[in-house]
Amino acid sequence: MARRLRSVGLDYVDSASLRLVYAAEVSAPPDAVYRALADDVEGWPRWFTQVTVARPIDGGAGREVRLRGGITFRETVVATEPGERYAYRIDESNAPGLQALLEEWRLTPAGTGTRVQWTFAADGSTLFRFILRRARGAVGRSFRDAVGNLDRRLAAAAG
Repeated sequence: MARRLRSVGLDYVDSASLRLVYAAEVSAPPDAVYRALADDVEGWPRWFTQVTVARPIDGGAGREVRLRGGITFRETVVATEPGERYAYRIDESNAPGLQALLEEWRLTPAGTGTRVQWTFAADGSTLFRFILRRARGAVGRSFRDAVGNLDRRLAAAAG
């Protein structure tokens, strides 16, 4: 059953009690990466394998997302800076122990490609924080796999 999480602002990305930050480079330019993140929400399951369903809601101001294992999120988009940043706050979720979550995708030019940095800023119960810290490596692998899939997808679309 989904429950309401604490509402946080964009500054939470720097102040959360638990922050996981990952980065990788892709060959696509920042604008193409941004479009895949922000404009093609329904395409997320094709490259981020942990996501089984993603769809925009409220005219694109929010998203509904379902992950493998049945975790669901109802989100509000809090930053849309084409080619630079895309961020969203989780407003409702059925994830046990989760109390607040904001995810930020930062894009910076890297040669002819893009450096993609993902920050997962969260708070939750003591058990939630413990488990997430222990899962840091698995979350990082999931991110790297997703960005690698996105890179191949964008290269195929451009080629």
